[in-house]
Amino acid sequence: MDQWPLGVFASIDAGLGVRLEVAHDLGVPTIQLHAPHQHTRTKPQAERFLEQLEKLGIRISVVFGGFEGESYADIPTVVETVGLVPPATRAARLKEMQEISDFARLLGVSAVGLHIGFVPHDHADPLHAAVVRVARQLCDHCKSNGQNLHLETGQESADTLLDFLHEVGRDNLFVNFDPANMILYGSGEPIEALRKVGRYVRSVHCKDAKWAARPGKEWGREVPLGEGDVGMEDFLRTLKEIGYTGPLTIEREIPQEPERQKEEIGRGLRLLNDLKAKIG
Repeated sequence: MDQWPLGVFASIDAGLGVRLEVAHDLGVPTIQLHAPHQHTRTKPQAERFLEQLEKLGIRISVVFGGFEGESYADIPTVVETVGLVPPATRAARLKEMQEISDFARLLGVSAVGLHIGFVPHDHADPLHAAVVRVARQLCDHCKSNGQNLHLETGQESADTLLDFLHEVGRDNLFVNFDPANMILYGSGEPIEALRKVGRYVRSVHCKDAKWAARPGKEWGREVPLGEGDVGMEDFLRTLKEIGYTGPLTIEREIPQEPERQKEEIGRGLRLLNDLKAKIG
């Protein structure tokens, strides 16, 4: 496989990411798949989907889980609603992530990803120990399916993430590095963070953002690739430095309008192709 095959974050029926037809029209060979709705996570659906992907010449690198009731309206709402941290929904969401892992196995995909949520920094906080426990349970389930688990960056600093990875202590726990999230959440300078967690990075999102006036207190602003503060050339050069050769997956939250998706994501793909040629 070529170094840095291009990809997009795509969806079958869950409404997030690019439509498969758009991915095909753009000529990308890989996708990260947003897990479909529960009633379509079946063996016959998996077989039909794999047949469709084969015709389109696309392979899945990671299946990503997300949950009903999550909201990214603002940072406090993310703390309350996202991932496996909120106690009220944790057991049901763990069960759903285990089912998503099982569906990913039907698709022959060896990596499952998610936003785990805002892990409390204080080790004395009972919530911290509970999240470590649930992460271990999910890692162990993924391991039984021959899979790695990728935690997406954003809510925590690189140092906090490293601390959490070490505490969970599972050899199939890795990182999906999203540089824009570090800016959006105000959790750290992305290139410096990438160097710190580099040995754990097994997948990436190519996404861009502008810093907020008050980082960490209010959201930064997501912008088209190459128009933000990440510095995509620096990002790719640092990926090369840490030895990452996997897919470069564009994730962009824009409406489900095929022409707009093609136009904007097409520009992002051209930028990445130009940078790949320049960096070599």
